Amino acid sequence: MPDLLLTRPAEGVVLITLNRPERLNALEWDTLRLLRDELATLAEDRSVRAAILTGAGRGFCAGLDLQQDETFAPHREKVLDNQELFASTIVEMRELTLPLIAAVNGPAAGGGLALSLACDVRIAAPTARFGAAFVRIGLSGCDMGTSHLLPRIVGYGHASEMLLTGRLVPADEAERIGLVNRVVPAEELLDSALETAGLIAANAPFGVRMTKQVLGVNVDAPSLRAAIELENRTQVLTTGTAEQREALAAFLERRPARFSTNV
Repeated sequence: MPDLLLTRPAEGVVLITLNRPERLNALEWDTLRLLRDELATLAEDRSVRAAILTGAGRGFCAGLDLQQDETFAPHREKVLDNQELFASTIVEMRELTLPLIAAVNGPAAGGGLALSLACDVRIAAPTARFGAAFVRIGLSGCDMGTSHLLPRIVGYGHASEMLLTGRLVPADEAERIGLVNRVVPAEELLDSALETAGLIAANAPFGVRMTKQVLGVNVDAPSLRAAIELENRTQVLTTGTAEQREALAAFLERRPARFSTNV
């Protein structure tokens, strides 16, 4: 079986499954490259409105597979190349116009935590665990974008504890500190993720795209005024488009909107 599975469980929704259950879906370099390429391809497919990322078996993702060659290569240049490969994948995930939902079914450690943070929404099963394990193997706890993303999601104090201790945070605590949007029974995890993806997919694609982009920029806006200036201009861009006219008509007529994939 391939290490990465893509299926279409619902209209407009793609399910991406990391498929190395015997290794808790720890990532090899080739799998990481494939994930990055597949996400870029999906972002260009106008029939795809949202994507769900999950793991096969009992784990979400245990990060990098430390047993593979070149994880700790003797040459610093190769280590830097590998580091930039994973880090750039996180950046690209955050910058994708396609909304990403993490369905965290088990441990999300190290790079697995980073993958979940790079998603826009995180839904967890009770078996989910989250940890920045880097510091526990002698590395900096700040890696693959966690020092930027984690404190923006859970706050500086919670982020500091997670990164400095490397401990695994259970699902109920993750929900309490805002690391996940909600915890649902394991048997309902994918259904919950699909429901959220469906709600996103039902909205105007350009409006969703602009929402994700503006939110991604304005989380670091220097002021309310700066944030509003970007909102104002983006809102004008969406006004009067074919999608916006159809969405408004559907709202007024109390029917589902119908958006063309060719727009």
